Amino acid sequence: MTGRNMAHVVRSPEEIVIYFSLPIMFVLVFGYVFGSGMAVPGAGSYREFLLPGVFVMTMLYGLGATASGVAMDVSRGVVDRFRSIPMARSALVSGRTGADLIRAVLEMATLVVCGLLVGWQWRNGLVDAVAAVGLILLLRLAFTCLGIFLGLLVPNPDTVGVIVFPLAFPLTALSNVFVAPELMPDWLGAIAAWNPLSATVAAARELFGNPGIGGDSWPAQHSTLLAVVWPLLLIAVFAPLAVRRYQRLGR
Repeated sequence: MTGRNMAHVVRSPEEIVIYFSLPIMFVLVFGYVFGSGMAVPGAGSYREFLLPGVFVMTMLYGLGATASGVAMDVSRGVVDRFRSIPMARSALVSGRTGADLIRAVLEMATLVVCGLLVGWQWRNGLVDAVAAVGLILLLRLAFTCLGIFLGLLVPNPDTVGVIVFPLAFPLTALSNVFVAPELMPDWLGAIAAWNPLSATVAAARELFGNPGIGGDSWPAQHSTLLAVVWPLLLIAVFAPLAVRRYQRLGR
């Protein structure tokens, strides 16, 4: 199943262009537009503050491609054929997550290269940088499970955008991607601090050695722990739900 999904990407050049143009666009647009005109008090370079958030945001928006691909397979009857052959009930989920994780690694490599080109850099050594990338990819894995579930849930591929954008935009806006929660109103900052994106972004900034505003809240002080717990919790919820939904299709 992983090989099948990877072969589908290779045979669709337009998907490759979209997959790699989106992260490049995010880095260049946000790095130059916001990075040159904004500042976070006490956080030093805004561009270095921003780029780890852009890395995580790109992983979040990748769930749209996952959901669309799964929904397309359902609409074309491909998933029905999968259900008619002897294969593990979890193969659809595990195969898709494997393929998306490979794609996410390539996307992260593209993001890091683009980030270096616009002046971002990691400052705490290669081991911490690899750990930060690992946490970002773990969150992407969690969003992939969510995307598979949404793809199996929607009635047709056209509905994916209607669901994904209203989900992804508030998660991004109510997080520490663009501004620290400590600079928001108290009630809004509390929501942003507990956002799964905020945990991964804060942990990545710390591991990369990029500037950030830590804050005194419990989530801010334990961002690395939450960057592990949140994705594992999402995987534990949505992976079984996706498998169950796959089993119940057509009933």
